[in-house]
Amino acid sequence: MHTRARGFLILLFSVLVVVPAYADRHTDALAQVSFGITVAQKGLWSEALLRWTKAVELDPNYAAAWNDLGVAYEQQGKFPDALKAYEKAIKLEPNNRNIRDNYDLFREIYDRTQRRRTP
Repeated sequence: MHTRARGFLILLFSVLVVVPAYADRHTDALAQVSFGITVAQKGLWSEALLRWTKAVELDPNYAAAWNDLGVAYEQQGKFPDALKAYEKAIKLEPNNRNIRDNYDLFREIYDRTQRRRTP
């Protein structure tokens, strides 16, 4: 078998193995986000935080999960962590209006709070 043909077959095999694995991880991340939303609506923020943390571990490029994680950190008063999560979501999807709105509202409050703490 020619080297090019062998290289193509290796690449094809790699794609056939990696793509389904990524799809499964993203599907699992979607499920974690969905469950996190359900428990957050019931006021169970620690559980929501756990689910959204798991979602970003499963799919680190899932901007909505990072946004939700920011919401959970904000709800628990963990503002530096919220800032990092929102910034990651913005980096991943800079044109997402929902993420941008959440980030902007958070920054307005966060920046005001920081100015009050600094003499």
